Amino acid sequence: MNKQTVLDTQIKSDTLSIGGKTFHSRLMVGTGKFSDFETMKEAHKKSGAEIVTVAIRRIDINAPGHVGLLDAIDLKRYWILPNTAGCQTKDEAIRVARLSKAMGLNNWIKLEVIPDAKYLLPDPIATLEAARELVEEGFVVLPYINADPVLAKRLEEVGCATVMPLGSPIGTGQGVRCAANIDIIIKQSKVPVVVDAGIGVPSEASQVMEMGASAVLINTAIACANDSPLMAEAFKLGVEAGRKAYLSGRIPVKEYASASSPVEGIIDSRQI
Repeated sequence: MNKQTVLDTQIKSDTLSIGGKTFHSRLMVGTGKFSDFETMKEAHKKSGAEIVTVAIRRIDINAPGHVGLLDAIDLKRYWILPNTAGCQTKDEAIRVARLSKAMGLNNWIKLEVIPDAKYLLPDPIATLEAARELVEEGFVVLPYINADPVLAKRLEEVGCATVMPLGSPIGTGQGVRCAANIDIIIKQSKVPVVVDAGIGVPSEASQVMEMGASAVLINTAIACANDSPLMAEAFKLGVEAGRKAYLSGRIPVKEYASASSPVEGIIDSRQI
């Protein structure tokens, strides 16, 4: 089997495995900030995503403006990733996770513990403590964290199914401000690394996929775009391009130029 055949086979069989489930898309999407449910549904479709994250507090049937959210998501098509958005303490996050399981969604939880109202940065200590308890209770835990390689390793050691470092603060669109740390996390992790938050355009999603990230989670960049479905499709293509580039293997970075055409057999103009 030649090199190209091996690569083609690898690309065709390339899947994402989390918590014993297999997915073909490496783009996860959110449900917040869309102008309406129809726009959200079309964006989800165009994204090609298979995992959709939903804040537990948003599926409270008594919450104004939230009625019908789950009805707008095809539960046969998408795997729901419940999240603990809005929780400021370990105890709040654990309580919301238990509520999610009691509602019968599944045993997955995107763990968010964010006491910081201005920058929305996650609490590393509370996140680790909550993750340990939830793993012991049988949850498939996907923790949202700062791009901290030491914390990422500790979360992996307590049994988290992934680690989800931020590229930059939530909703800022600042892009990948933590590339060096994310690179370390990718290199040392034995669980999937999902870059979550701060990514503003598909090229930034492609960047982290080229680095070897397992997936990206995009919400604001799609939901708040002028054309959400079109942006969702663009992110789909960006993620796919980045993944294929990673699998293909980039050329080494060189200090000096290297001609792309062979020098052998070049006609010497002095002999003409």
